[in-house]
Amino acid sequence: MHRLIALDMDGTLLDPRGRVPESFWPLYDDATTHGVTLTPASGRQLATLRQMFPACETFIAENGSVVWHAGEVVSTTPLDDDAARRLIDALDDAPFPAHVVVCSPTVAATLALPEAVDREVDKYYASRTIVARLADATGPVIKIAIYVDTDAERDGYAWVRDHTPELRVVVSGKHWIDVMAPEADKGRALEQLAGALGVDMSDTAAFGNYLNDLGMVRAAGYGVAMGNAHNDIKAAADEVVGTNADNAVVEKLRQWLQ
Repeated sequence: MHRLIALDMDGTLLDPRGRVPESFWPLYDDATTHGVTLTPASGRQLATLRQMFPACETFIAENGSVVWHAGEVVSTTPLDDDAARRLIDALDDAPFPAHVVVCSPTVAATLALPEAVDREVDKYYASRTIVARLADATGPVIKIAIYVDTDAERDGYAWVRDHTPELRVVVSGKHWIDVMAPEADKGRALEQLAGALGVDMSDTAAFGNYLNDLGMVRAAGYGVAMGNAHNDIKAAADEVVGTNADNAVVEKLRQWLQ
């Protein structure tokens, strides 16, 4: 049986309306009884994940830039400060509509945002402050999230990658690009968490659907792609299951915990 199972959120565990399936909670209790750790693994902020999963003690947040267990931070992976500031400045002249979220381990900072974008940002960043200038954001920068009004992969990814070759750039959703330290990755975070818990990587599993899950699906002892996953995730996985609309994560967990 897998002893540590990482679960991506959007497009994976969450249903198409962004909700945790009610059928997940009894399985969470069953996993705990069996000595299996289920950990949300998301681009979302730690504060947001803790609100969503109040009983959970283990999280991979900010696409692996923050790892948390039993009330303590296992690791954080900040960006180089100069590189972060150069990108923030360059985004003022980006050739696509970009809205920037500057993330520290505990709080995110944004400018005042259009109402529709504000609602989208609130879904992922429960702890947020609005600043007059992004340069006023405090704390170490662990991630720069960029909301692109159009298609992030098509319109923004190459430009951001070319402007920050020393950083890690991933597309985490249709409208989102995340920029992190080069060593920050959900897969590396899973390895760090497994080490902290004394779990061999061969006893880990991971579910994912999008490009920010690729390292985690590859690193896990058993990688699972959703039926609605990006083709690169399906190619890397050991198994492809149904979609998040079918509650495929819950069904697979139920099989494993029987």
